[in-house]
Amino acid sequence: MYKRILVPTDGSDITAKAIQTAVELARLQGATLYAISVKEPFPYSAVTEMQPTPPQEFYDAQERIAQTRLSAVVQAAQTAGVPVEAHTIEALHAWEAIIDHSKTVGADLVVMASHGRRGFQALLLGSETQKVLTHCTIPVLVVR
Repeated sequence: MYKRILVPTDGSDITAKAIQTAVELARLQGATLYAISVKEPFPYSAVTEMQPTPPQEFYDAQERIAQTRLSAVVQAAQTAGVPVEAHTIEALHAWEAIIDHSKTVGADLVVMASHGRRGFQALLLGSETQKVLTHCTIPVLVVR
């Protein structure tokens, strides 16, 4: 049924549940897993005398964090015998990067976590998962 499953990771505990679900689903379906970690772009407006972090140091740190997140997905997939590809993407909005990458890899399912924010907190913080659900043209499996 599903042959190309995309799983975004932000390194959170709830994302770990989504990763396990995606790995198991990929194993059962004989699918390939595509993992993505979205990196924040350098906040150029924050370059001041008070923040002497050079852009390259910021990029390097973002890449290390993203690779650490992805290594957990790759390890889980390899342990289960699931083919996996991992990618880091720099984007201002994670939900847009997830949708764009799903098209790039030809995914037929996105498996992602929901942090379960409700009410005023969800309204203020927004929800990457909600935005993917709203704008994605392929099925999205939400794990809680």
